[in-house]
Amino acid sequence: MAQPHYQNQFKRVLGAGAWPGTLNISLYGDNLADYKSLRVIAGLEEGEGAEGAKPLRIHGFERDGRSFGGATAFDAEITRGGDEWIECAILIPDLTRHTETAEVISSSFLREALPCEDGDEVRIRLS
Repeated sequence: MAQPHYQNQFKRVLGAGAWPGTLNISLYGDNLADYKSLRVIAGLEEGEGAEGAKPLRIHGFERDGRSFGGATAFDAEITRGGDEWIECAILIPDLTRHTETAEVISSSFLREALPCEDGDEVRIRLS
């Protein structure tokens, strides 16, 4: 996340560099189905993609013989209570073990900005 190559691309998605970490959100029910439709658009699952979701490509790169994978991002907003929404992006790495967890990036440290702790419920909407 903190690699300059990624940060330059995150500026295109977020309008600013991303906080060097993700907020991982466990998904279930309809939320999981919606997330899987984003994974279809990202090319990681079979099925129907989410209507109106615009994928933004994050390109991978190599440095010093080490490979850093690409990802697909989707512009979004996140809230904990519904009053204040914070710009963010859902990031789906090309190589990930997370199939029921959304990785969210933002220029803000979301745990403080929302604020939230493990187990708190948040809402995300595509923008």
